[in-house]
Amino acid sequence: MARLLRPLLRGTTYTRLLHLWVPMLFVSVWMFIDPSTPWVPALVLLPFGLIPAVRRGEGVQARLLLMPADEESVISVKASASRRDRLRTVLWLQVRMALGAVAMFATVWLPVLTVELVQVAVGGNPGDTPVLRDARPHWAYALLAPLPLVLLYGVVTGLGELVTHAARRLLGPSAAERLAALEERTERLLERNRIARELHDSIGHVLTVAVVQAGAARAAGDPAFTDRALDAIEETGRAALEDLERVLGILRESDRPVSGRPTMVDAGRLLESARASGAKVDAEITGPLDTVPGPVSREGYRILQESLTNVLRHAGTVPAGVRVDVTDRALVLEVRNPLTAATPGPGRGSGLRGIRERAALLGGRARTGPADGDWQVHVELPLR
Repeated sequence: MARLLRPLLRGTTYTRLLHLWVPMLFVSVWMFIDPSTPWVPALVLLPFGLIPAVRRGEGVQARLLLMPADEESVISVKASASRRDRLRTVLWLQVRMALGAVAMFATVWLPVLTVELVQVAVGGNPGDTPVLRDARPHWAYALLAPLPLVLLYGVVTGLGELVTHAARRLLGPSAAERLAALEERTERLLERNRIARELHDSIGHVLTVAVVQAGAARAAGDPAFTDRALDAIEETGRAALEDLERVLGILRESDRPVSGRPTMVDAGRLLESARASGAKVDAEITGPLDTVPGPVSREGYRILQESLTNVLRHAGTVPAGVRVDVTDRALVLEVRNPLTAATPGPGRGSGLRGIRERAALLGGRARTGPADGDWQVHVELPLR
């Protein structure tokens, strides 16, 4: 019983009824002007629904009154952008008018019928209701008095569900709007994925360098080496804080430019950081790094950073060869180090996956895995 009466305790039931009553205000005014033509308001709505802004207004009303608690409403609040949208709006207005007429009739006459049943039951005048006009007073009519109220309950809740379903179908997003929403959601996911890669590459590199340097300083037992290690940890930590602040700034300000991100011109900082950790890095850089396009240069920096991080994390302070070659067509990055048992396999590790994802997004290619006894990261990023 409590479940059956639950709709009476929900505010949505009454806001939906209000939504159905709103168009009846215009009908009521017209009935005072010419009660012989009740169909005129519905006829007026035909051209009115072709106005693009009407769809937006109807969508706002439907969201507020039909589904006020739905945070991800399927009701569109955009103006009509196509003929199909305008025709759907016209049909929606007619459906809303028809359901509103039924709701108005039910909410007015069913309670009146209950009152008149009670009056007849106690011997009073039945009034002008055609059903009870010729009824004779009898106590049994009191047993029928609740029936109109039960019917009213069913009509109100049923019409509320029906008008909500119609709104979803007729005021819902068009195919173009659904495609635009899907593209927007895809862009957000790609941005989140990019930020995740940024944090992984930047913070992961710094933490790896700090751990390796701290371990080397402890093992060396040399105060001078320890001082150099602490200086390197301080420098890389400061750079990590700058990267973290930049990434957090992107999260706070979606329109913030990415020009502040490090590029291949700053590759020397990465090489020095790796050398300060104890790794013997032999670098060969050919070609003008400053001519590499911004997106390619920024992603190339992160790929090189993640490659050196993998060397320190999995192989330790081993000799590593770095080759950076800028040609007319591509930026080629290659990092090689002796293959050890701790080196991850070709398909493992989020860092290696991030390298392949970055290369693929730029239309390039990346190969990671054993090669001639070494572990190799070879990436080619097209410049055009």
